[in-house]
Amino acid sequence: MAAVAAAMRWRLLQVISVAVLGASGTPQPPNILLLLMDDMGWGDLGVYGEPSRETPNLDRMAAEGMLFPNFYTANPLCSPSRAALLTGRLPIRNGFYTTNGQARNAYTPQEVVGGIPDTELLLPELLKGAGYVSKIVGKWHLGHRPRFHPLKHGFDEWFGSPNCHFGPYDNRARPNIPVYRDWEMVGRFYEEFPIGQGQMVCSSPQEALDFIKRQQAAQHPFFLYWAIDATHAPVYASKPFLGTSQRGRYGDAVREIDDSVGKILNLLQDLRIVENTFVFFTSDNGAALISAPKEGGSNGPFLCGKQTTFEGGMREPAIAWWPGRIPAGQVSHQLGSIMDLFTTSLSLAGLEPPSDRVIDGLDLLPAMLQGQLMERPIFYYRGNTLMAVTLGQYKAHFWTWTNSWEEFRQGIDFCPGQNVSGVTTHTQEEHTKLPLIFHLGRDPGERYPLSFASTEYLNVVDRITPVVQQHQEALVPGQPQLNVCNQAVMNWAPPGCEKLGKCLTPPESVPEKCSWPH
Repeated sequence: MAAVAAAMRWRLLQVISVAVLGASGTPQPPNILLLLMDDMGWGDLGVYGEPSRETPNLDRMAAEGMLFPNFYTANPLCSPSRAALLTGRLPIRNGFYTTNGQARNAYTPQEVVGGIPDTELLLPELLKGAGYVSKIVGKWHLGHRPRFHPLKHGFDEWFGSPNCHFGPYDNRARPNIPVYRDWEMVGRFYEEFPIGQGQMVCSSPQEALDFIKRQQAAQHPFFLYWAIDATHAPVYASKPFLGTSQRGRYGDAVREIDDSVGKILNLLQDLRIVENTFVFFTSDNGAALISAPKEGGSNGPFLCGKQTTFEGGMREPAIAWWPGRIPAGQVSHQLGSIMDLFTTSLSLAGLEPPSDRVIDGLDLLPAMLQGQLMERPIFYYRGNTLMAVTLGQYKAHFWTWTNSWEEFRQGIDFCPGQNVSGVTTHTQEEHTKLPLIFHLGRDPGERYPLSFASTEYLNVVDRITPVVQQHQEALVPGQPQLNVCNQAVMNWAPPGCEKLGKCLTPPESVPEKCSWPH
């Protein structure tokens, strides 16, 4: 099997290698653009059935490329999913989880001490081996402290922020979050970079367009990670788009993102590099229904949203675009994962994944270029707990939980209007002995579990049980990075603050356990 896989990979690389010749006359690997949205739901694009049809450029991207309706994130929250994308590894392996409670979602607000470990190998670090120049535009979210800076983990350029545009803060109890250009801050949100005043801040496409032009002129293969945050509450859009959507402010932001994607794709066509540029569009987790409808999106027919391991929290919009390479107008029913973008990007560059660690991402090129379907499980983790697994069209829940009754009674609802008795539970309910199993083809909304006594149920249990056992027996969790908080590590004095006169005095260092309520 290994020999067959190697031969197949070699044939695919031959297809890729003829894409374009570099300045030296040698084959140049394709450019790679990963467009990662923030809290955008499966149902937010016209091609996925959004009725207002306000995403013509993304719909065109799908028509010219390949749609993945069964594509998943690795976690229903922002930081862990981004760590998974850039490492190709589940958050339980790369450390982006907490042990301060069972099944708790955790991320990187600025008081979190941890971040992406130095032992993890990130995609831009590895792409350097094939001569790539890499840039991140937008939200990093893998640690605030200087040791976690993206330029220390393989990126060559950065315009964006270590976190989302939360605030405003008073710079006494909490500092406003900095915006960086490369190594140093160039201002703070709500100060030099206002939010909610018709500005796109670090979600502007111009940084991406300028980078593409520069790298094309220099004949460098490039990796662009466009990780924008405009659809994360508080949602924002620039003045030309305000009030233009039937969906309110959230729709305004989606329309502007669609316009930006159109500008990026049009530039690639104008530069005549579309046949040597691979583009993939997806989101970090499901839509935040708690912010809907004004500042949250749609998860289509799926149950619940961000923060949960139901389909609405984990299934994402996904489009691959590579004219002349990926056949146009195709739909792949391959089970895909955000972690596959790591392995697929390495394959595009002619590189092997690291062999000294477990890599969870698959190479999707056989699915994209040859229409193959590869059987694989999708594991749904929430913090340190394996909540569910999908294999084929069957999903088995081992634990169910939305959030606590206390939070729910305070109006914090991750599944508004979608209560399913015994499924959307407000206490952590264990089903490891008798999993709740759904056929996602017949029941995408996870409303009707299979009967425990049915032959279908017993057959699915027989298929899924050894897959889960093998995974759990081989699992070596990484050191949890999201356990410790300390007010002193916040963005009081980021690199470059001296030049701007923006340094603030940190409080006394008092490490404590982070509190993660759900």
